[in-house]
Amino acid sequence: MSLFKYTSLGIQHVLAMYAGAVVVPLIVGGALGLSGEELTYLVSIDIFMCGVATILQVMSNRFFGIGLPVVLGCTFTAVGPMIAIGGQYGITAIYGSILVAGVVVVLISPIFSKLIEYFPPVVTGSIVTIIGITLIPVAMGNMAGGEGSADYGSLKNMSLAFGTLLFIILLTRFSKGFIRSITILMGLVVGTIIASLLGMVSLSPVQDASWFHMIQPLYFGVPTFELTAILTMILVVLVSLVESTGVYFALSDICEKELSQNDVKKGYRAEGLAIILGSLFNAFPYTTYSQNVGLIQLSGIKKKQVIYLVGGMLLVLGLVPKIGAMTTIIPAPVLGGAMLIMFGMVMAYGIKMLTRVDLTSQENLFIIACSIGMGLGVTAAPSIFEQLPESIQILTDNGIVAGSITAIVMNLIFNVSSKSKRSVIKPIVQSKAS
Repeated sequence: MSLFKYTSLGIQHVLAMYAGAVVVPLIVGGALGLSGEELTYLVSIDIFMCGVATILQVMSNRFFGIGLPVVLGCTFTAVGPMIAIGGQYGITAIYGSILVAGVVVVLISPIFSKLIEYFPPVVTGSIVTIIGITLIPVAMGNMAGGEGSADYGSLKNMSLAFGTLLFIILLTRFSKGFIRSITILMGLVVGTIIASLLGMVSLSPVQDASWFHMIQPLYFGVPTFELTAILTMILVVLVSLVESTGVYFALSDICEKELSQNDVKKGYRAEGLAIILGSLFNAFPYTTYSQNVGLIQLSGIKKKQVIYLVGGMLLVLGLVPKIGAMTTIIPAPVLGGAMLIMFGMVMAYGIKMLTRVDLTSQENLFIIACSIGMGLGVTAAPSIFEQLPESIQILTDNGIVAGSITAIVMNLIFNVSSKSKRSVIKPIVQSKAS
């Protein structure tokens, strides 16, 4: 594959994850009242550390790295807790809690990876399906112009979104080879060009951004440590590991690579290292990004070299804010049209994984029904658990997290416990026969 093709595929992956990665520092920094200069640093270091985290995960050696074409970005699960911690204890307490949580992930990775037997296809398939389903509303919101926008749902926004969607569909239907593998990128480019002709693209973010931005360890000060903040962040990163497990298995299935317990352990350890580095450079906890899994499935390109290039691009974007700002000019409707396909592909692949499950089993049907129902239900009614303590709401205010935990618990109830009973009963029956 030529350098041009690698670069095009890499840009496509960057565009797929960039908006999600940037929105976290923008939300957290805005909530904490950071200055424009501080917010610029926060966004830049976040993108830079996304590149570092991605390279650590793709790089498989004896100690860390899942060795699959996975892209990492800051986890949305941590947004609420980070704002709460920063508001109560200050921003340095955020990074103290992230640092300890990263160390915990590295230390428990051998133990957590042994739980792999509790993630059979009925669980991983349900989790991947939940990830896709619960992300669809995000795509729909962008198609309408972005939540809170003045022209939300306007004819112009919806026409641009569905035009982008239709262009990608037609390009996929009638193109072949390399062009077919970059249909998402082509859709984003063409959609943005059309949007600019309609006066919907602003170049001010590019004009205002600086050309070079040096990263600086402990930019916001030396981390401080508060027990409540630490416990909260540990819970956040453990939840992220559950999400990552589903992505690991989806990618292993796509790449036709069977994952061992050691592989999963190295994957968790890479995430732990990324979280530790994120705390030292004042970034965020990191997790796998499912939209890039959908992109891999859609393009059919599974080479790790492409993801290495993605990591390198993110490093450059983090050091050169003006270049990185170019990706922020893509209008929300254009991005939403592409996201609908990518998130839909994640959901479709989860359904494909579930076809390998014994669906004649009432127990398996219960697991699928309850987990997907809970994931979709929390997404549709996010305030249903708002009366619970904040420490518990971390597990319930996100559809992916709530659905994933439901799938794991239901599997323990229906499948693991029944296997344990059978293993106990069997020797007793044999002893009576003898």
